[in-house]
Amino acid sequence: MNTNITDIFFDLDHTLWDFDKNSEMAFDRIFREKYTEIHTQDFIKQYIPINQECWRLYQNDKITHQELRYNRLKFSFDALNYVISEENIFQIANDYIDFLTDNNFLFDGAIEVLEYLKPKYKLHIITNGFATVQDKKITNAALGSYFTTITNSELAGVKKPNSIIFDYAVNLAKTSKENSIMIGDDLDADINGALNAGLDAIFFNDKKIEITENFKQINHLLELKKYL
Repeated sequence: MNTNITDIFFDLDHTLWDFDKNSEMAFDRIFREKYTEIHTQDFIKQYIPINQECWRLYQNDKITHQELRYNRLKFSFDALNYVISEENIFQIANDYIDFLTDNNFLFDGAIEVLEYLKPKYKLHIITNGFATVQDKKITNAALGSYFTTITNSELAGVKKPNSIIFDYAVNLAKTSKENSIMIGDDLDADINGALNAGLDAIFFNDKKIEITENFKQINHLLELKKYL
């Protein structure tokens, strides 16, 4: 482990901010208010893998922001054999973004580990999420005071795993890649992206998936104390 680390870069969604839990609560509100025939758990079972695949395509510039927002809903409803108009899909997409940051559950240990790290390192965020939404998450979850800089893909002009976003974040942080480490849940965007850009990385593997690569990894955020 590099003992010269001065700056730690965190992913936000699925790493600190519990996207799946908060997302499920947003959809549950929508369905309870307007689509009572849809069972939230049935929808979420389809939505999670579809959303992940849509985000993978978005990260690699295969689809646009608008296509991401529409496709992840359309394909989920199709998987449920639920007929819904295009107009209603767009309305749900808007309601979902509006409701998403009303709940701001964090992963277990998030605040404790940030409190542990902040006196020792400069902390930063690199996220592919949309700027206005991510800013609300950070504010509403009371995370802002922990981070020196926040880099999102809209500011950088590219998305993780593109090395340019890591260059942008390192420059914004006024540090060096040799003194930086990335922590995130996405093997492609966060881990390979950071390593290919010249940063060290730790994989947040909370779902305990089997990987063949010899990456540094943790299953719980408090395990970061073993490395940092």
